Amino acid sequence: MTAIRVDLPDRRYDVLVGPVEAGIERIGGLAQGTRPVLVSEPRVFALHGVSVAERLGADPILVPEGEAAKSWDVLHQLLHEFAVRNLTRGTPIIALGGGSVGDVAGLGASLFKRGCPVVHLPTTLLAQADSAVGGKTAIDAFGEKNLIGTFHQPALVVADPAFLDTLDERQLRSGYAEVVKYGLVDDPAFFAWCEANGRGVLAGHRDLRHLAIVAAVKAKARIVAADVEDRDGQRALLNLGHSFGHAIEAEAGFGTILHGEAVALGMALAFRLSSEMGRCPPADTERLFVHLKGSDFPTRLADVGLAGRGGAIAGWMNRDKKNDAAGIALVLARGIGKAYLERAVDPRQLADFLDRSA
Repeated sequence: MTAIRVDLPDRRYDVLVGPVEAGIERIGGLAQGTRPVLVSEPRVFALHGVSVAERLGADPILVPEGEAAKSWDVLHQLLHEFAVRNLTRGTPIIALGGGSVGDVAGLGASLFKRGCPVVHLPTTLLAQADSAVGGKTAIDAFGEKNLIGTFHQPALVVADPAFLDTLDERQLRSGYAEVVKYGLVDDPAFFAWCEANGRGVLAGHRDLRHLAIVAAVKAKARIVAADVEDRDGQRALLNLGHSFGHAIEAEAGFGTILHGEAVALGMALAFRLSSEMGRCPPADTERLFVHLKGSDFPTRLADVGLAGRGGAIAGWMNRDKKNDAAGIALVLARGIGKAYLERAVDPRQLADFLDRSA
């Protein structure tokens, strides 16, 4: 078991990487005599949730699988279920599942009675290495990814790498994109580690998975602590590949392309654009492409059926949350481990670049 403290200006919490059993007692202590609620989706609940619910005495509420969980209707139904159960403000809401379950459960927890504690038990690599930490919650709305949301930090996160043994290959690979991201943002040594060990992580090597999750969580905890609500640009670096990725997901139709697949393609596009702008050494871009292709990720729009849709993708990017009056804001790179925020990208230049990146 590895314990990582997320130390924020106004609160702190632990991320435990190891067997879920180690977190059960901690969750019981948070409940303080109330009956926790367990939010999950049917497949994950059948695999892992029944035993977790029994050990915690938790009341299960099931939501749809994947991106379909992140809708107004599901959020409304979730809040209705909380109200029917008359949850108190101290009742822990436990999110057992991937990033989508964590997003909608966290948003529901932040809204109900102005805030209930949320505990994340992430079951995907993407959620264990990234989305369960940092307090971002959201649903998709009006055709846009994560448009409606709050910041609501968890009371506890328990990431059990054993959960990944039941994950399908495509979902596992999707999560690995978020692991690679941390090396590209500000840790070139960790990217080199990914180059050497990525195949082992994807193949199921338990120790390598543990190390990858711990490294990603430590990096995110450090960056989030310096910019909790994504206001000064430092936390924005964690969105490397995401402005492209969210637009790709929206244009393809949510759920068609997995989030990590879109982020991997987005990182490839961010590095290629950075090289075209003279910011990033072409050798670093090529190095990233080799690793992404070797991990079976898409690196061109044609790989995901979006050739010729550059203008539409640029249109989605023009609505990105990071943008301001100066224009489109993109996380680009001056090399591996040297991400930075470019605050005023020309929309026409971006659309032309995307048309040429098919």
